[in-house]
Parts: sequence; C-alpha cells; structure tokens
Amino acid sequence: MTPRDRLLAILVTICWGINFPATDLALRHFPPLLMVALRFAVIAVPTILLVPRPHVRLRWLLGYGLGFGILQFAFLYLGMHVGMPAGMASLVLQASAPFTVLIGAALLAERLTARQLAGVLLAVAGLGGIAAYRGQTAALLPVLLTLAGGLGWAIGNICSRQARPERPMHFMLWMSVIPPIPMAALSLAVEGPAADARAFATLGSPVGWTALVALGYIVVVATVIGSGLWTGLLARYPASAVAPFSMLVPVAGMLSSAIILGERPNGVEIALGALVVGGVLVASLAGRRRAARPGLATPGSAPPGSAPPESAPPESAPPGSAEAPAEPVPVGPIPAG
Repeated sequence: MTPRDRLLAILVTICWGINFPATDLALRHFPPLLMVALRFAVIAVPTILLVPRPHVRLRWLLGYGLGFGILQFAFLYLGMHVGMPAGMASLVLQASAPFTVLIGAALLAERLTARQLAGVLLAVAGLGGIAAYRGQTAALLPVLLTLAGGLGWAIGNICSRQARPERPMHFMLWMSVIPPIPMAALSLAVEGPAADARAFATLGSPVGWTALVALGYIVVVATVIGSGLWTGLLARYPASAVAPFSMLVPVAGMLSSAIILGERPNGVEIALGALVVGGVLVASLAGRRRAARPGLATPGSAPPGSAPPESAPPESAPPGSAEAPAEPVPVGPIPAG
C-alpha cells in the first residue's frame, strides 16, 4: 500500500472508532430501539429512490438485514443504554469475528485451521475474562447484550457471504431498507409512544441537538464516507493488506471514548482487550492466507462498526464487475456501530 492509502485506512478506522462515543451521545436522547430505526431510515429513503436493487436472492438480503441490521444494533444499543461503556463496546463487538468463523465451520462446512482455532480460543478467553471481570465489578447484562450484538453481526456476515453480490455497496445500502419499519414498531410496543414522541418533541434542546449531530456523524461519516473509502481500498489491494487495519477500530473507540466521554478503562480491561484483538487478528489473517490458495474460500471477519467479511473467494476481483466475483461487502458501524 502507498503511504497515502495507509493513512486513508487509518483515517477510516478512526472514523469508525469515533462512531461508538457518537452512538453513546445519541442514545442519551433517543430510546435505543427507536435509534436503530432512525439510523437506517435516514439511509433507506435515498437508497430506495436512487440505488438499483442488488441482484441477489431475497432471503440473503433479508437475512443480512435481520442479522447485521436488526439483531446487531438492537442488542448493541440496548447494551449501551443499560450501561455498556462505548469504548468497551467497540472491543466486545469484536466477538463477531470468532462467531463468524464458528458459524461458518458449523453451517457452511468451512474447514477450521489450527491457527484459526487458536485465534478463536484467544478471543473467547479475552471476552470471557471481560465478562467475568465486569460481572464482579459492574453489571453483566450490558456485556451479554453486546455479545448478542456480535452474534447478530456474525449471522449477517454469513448471509452476505452466501448472497455474493456483484455490487456490495448496493447490497449494504439496500440492507438498510429492512430494519426501519420493524424496529419502529418494536420501539412503539416496548419503549412506548410517549417516549418516542418526547424524543422528537425535545430535539431543540441541547441534548437533542447533540444527538442529531451524533446521528448525522453515524450515517454520513461512519457509514457512507467510511464504507466508501474502505471499499475503494479493498478494490485496489488484497483484503489481507487492508483488513489488519480494522484492529485499530477498538483502539480508536477506546481512545475517543476517553477523550469525548471521559471513560477510563483499567489495566485488567486493557490487557483482556489486547487478548481479544490479538485472537481476532490471528484468526482473520489465518483465514485470508488460506483463501489466497487456489480453490479455498475465506471465512474472514469484518471490522467492527464497519465492513463484513469477504463474500467471494478471490480477493483481487475488480469491484462492481459483472464478470468478477464480489469483493468484501462494506457496512455502514456500521458498528456502531
């Protein structure tokens, strides 16, 4: 990669990391389920009007919308709403990577290498340590909800891989059409019409303006610009050269949360977080190196709050080409995400 593109990759991961404290600020005003509906509705309307529908089976588009759009963000936002720190959420959401590898091995008969298994075990050990530690020092429920969000993301990853879209960006944008209506209905049923109405009625308050700016950042900067730049990098370089930069997302998430929100993770959490990131890196790079050999597919994983794994075997196919297999499907945080 050129120095310019390395800086661009780092910039994208910083944007995705800042996505987590931005989400925290938005959730201080919007109820979590309503927030899920809003973040996707803002993207869904122009998508329906301007973006051609991707040529994929409807079940995989619906599955991606259910897993990545609804399950991931509903559980993540609920977890953050009940006390999950934004910086720690950016780290625990890395659980999507080992979940994706394990689901791929169980349902798609993808062979799990010894190195991938070692990476998954490292990540699981780190996540288990975080859950046990926070269970002793704080509430365990926020961690479990965030882990459930990572599982939802992994389900979306599997569906995106099965879909193999020719235009991954179109696939990601059309996924945003699925969550708004069911999440708005769920918000009305669970959070209540009064809470939703109060959120809209008080948008003129300082907290409301802050939430609107944060929502704009999530949609425009993290989703549209971040995913677009990441897709461009994946079009010019092999995924094995680009994907390791995604490990900077939880670093950026924790640092930006410390600066913006004043969060201060302790030494135990940082050490366990390093174990998670190391395990994810080992598992994902092992999968990509194996995929570089002829005839083998890539399990892979997606950067948190960002891009799902490769949805087609070759890593160097021209993006958007009808003749070429699909490149990795970008997401809008994504997450967070």
